[in-house]
Amino acid sequence: QVQLVESGGGLVQAGGSLRLSCAASGRAFIRYVMGWFRQAPGQEPECVAAIRWGSGDTYYADSVKGRFTISRNNAKNTMYLQMNSLKPEDTAVYYCATDNSAFASLRIYSSTNEHDYWGQGTQVTVSS
Repeated sequence: QVQLVESGGGLVQAGGSLRLSCAASGRAFIRYVMGWFRQAPGQEPECVAAIRWGSGDTYYADSVKGRFTISRNNAKNTMYLQMNSLKPEDTAVYYCATDNSAFASLRIYSSTNEHDYWGQGTQVTVSS
């Protein structure tokens, strides 16, 4: 059974930084895509970044390009999201997600919220 556990959220002032972690267990992830989603109150989840575990290919939403960096550590089976220059509109619960199938396209992965495994989420709050 795949398990995903996020950590690293918190309260930060605008312009600050946070690094989120997603510890994954239950299988090898090398063939799969894993991503970070966020959900603000009253809004649908949106994919902010995704990574193909084996190749390291990445996808970023336009709203975070140049500010967020997704990465993974194969040895630790952990994915990260380095968030810099944070803005109040980045405030949300952040989740990591993955699937039983290997997505052919990162863009297709990012366009859907229908994923098989989700973490419990970590709150990120950016004050102005």
